[in-house]
Amino acid sequence: MKHPSSRAFFAYWNKKRGTARAPDRADIDPAAVRGLLGDIFVLSCEPNLGFPFRVAGTRVCALAGTDLKDQSFAALFTDASRSEIEEITTIVADETLGAIAGVTAVREDGSKAHLELLLLPFNARPHTPVSVTGVLAPFDDECGTLSAFTLTSWRYLHQPEKLLPRAIRKLQIARGLMVYEGLR
Repeated sequence: MKHPSSRAFFAYWNKKRGTARAPDRADIDPAAVRGLLGDIFVLSCEPNLGFPFRVAGTRVCALAGTDLKDQSFAALFTDASRSEIEEITTIVADETLGAIAGVTAVREDGSKAHLELLLLPFNARPHTPVSVTGVLAPFDDECGTLSAFTLTSWRYLHQPEKLLPRAIRKLQIARGLMVYEGLR
């Protein structure tokens, strides 16, 4: 992680998770990260809607040039990067695994701006909406409105001891009667 906002938010998230794979959403206190709130966002894990923003900091909204609440996170990215960012966000949510990415975007004058994207999961609880938090921070303070976000690099932050496949993880949360078709 290169950006100070990413490092600070990851340190706070990591402290809150303790020995768990991720903290609960209720464990994150906005007052504790007051100085970072402009760069922080929360996404709803609804891939068919492009992972809409539940909350977006003022600086993140200023980068996009609009209020991002209920807008698609994936729609910020170019067509070439959109499926990749959707896959990364899905894995962050489903596998409870953080990710860091380098992003470029186009300024209004046509020049490129460089940003860092941090995606961190929340602990998934049965019968509650799944969400992901993160930081989108530019390296240059004077970016203005940006468009055509493109992934340039990315990696997962830590490899847990045992990755559970998504299907098995979803079965772990299932409770009650399970019906398997085709069995006698």
